[in-house]
Amino acid sequence: MLVATSFAATGEPLTPAVPADKISQSAEPPSEDTPQVLKKKLPYPTTVKVQADVPFLGGTRKEKADIYSPLNHDTAKPLPGIIVIHGGGFNDGDKARGREMNIAENLTLKGYVCMSINYKLRRMKDQVTWPQSVYDAKAAVRYLRKEAANLGVDPDKIGVIGCSAGCNLSMMLATTGATDGFDVVKDEPYQDISPKVTCAIGFYGAVDLMNYHDMKMFAKTREEAPELYKKGSPITYLDDKDPPMLLVHGTADVTVPLSQSETYVKIAKEKGANCLLEIIPDAPHTFDLQPKQRDLRPLVTAFFDQHLKGKIPVAEVKAVDAK
Repeated sequence: MLVATSFAATGEPLTPAVPADKISQSAEPPSEDTPQVLKKKLPYPTTVKVQADVPFLGGTRKEKADIYSPLNHDTAKPLPGIIVIHGGGFNDGDKARGREMNIAENLTLKGYVCMSINYKLRRMKDQVTWPQSVYDAKAAVRYLRKEAANLGVDPDKIGVIGCSAGCNLSMMLATTGATDGFDVVKDEPYQDISPKVTCAIGFYGAVDLMNYHDMKMFAKTREEAPELYKKGSPITYLDDKDPPMLLVHGTADVTVPLSQSETYVKIAKEKGANCLLEIIPDAPHTFDLQPKQRDLRPLVTAFFDQHLKGKIPVAEVKAVDAK
């Protein structure tokens, strides 16, 4: 069983191992993808099949998706699908950067069909891109479900994983439903298909925007439009009907404080939602499945295997055998 290690013995959230004066609560960082090494153009992996630049949002949108499938995948034998959502502070990022390729390739090699997506980003001053980013993420789930037979995907087994801003969107997919105002939107594609996901993983994301900093995607401050920040926070929608969720966060993160994930898990527990937190000591912001601190592939794969393939976690198997 995956274990959450997010609370001290007192039951209070752990505090991040980062000095408070190093975490900005007012000035928005340009992007968590700012380091140039993360923007380096890399070739697609050859260990899997990649269908690049799929127009999943329709011909008029420039945002595309890359679809990863195992080599020699028999589409008559469907596999679970996973949506991969990039980070970048809602201002930057791309479906085909190193981190997203790392995640998509590794999960595809474990027997999944992955769809790494782009979504509406803020490109100019005062441009409002929210909630279009949420609509785009939901459209990705709908597209994968719509094309399930062609892609060899099980339409009833679709998960999502995202980093930073992508974590926010992943948790929005997990927590929002028909009554929250994001599912039925005029002129958005595939409105007759469900955007529901089976489970979700989020890496180091801002999930409580009212307690983060002002966001450019709203073109308004928290003081000017607190209702927008509340609506853009997955923590707002947590309840016991949400699918299983896993958060991963490093203690050395100075872009999105660890307290964001700790608070999310605390509220999830109070609301009866199934959410775990895996804390990575000394890990900064922006890492993939293989940071130097620890190989996270077993953790992530085990979570998806449990919830998308129905595999019993090793710890639970041992517990059953012991009886």
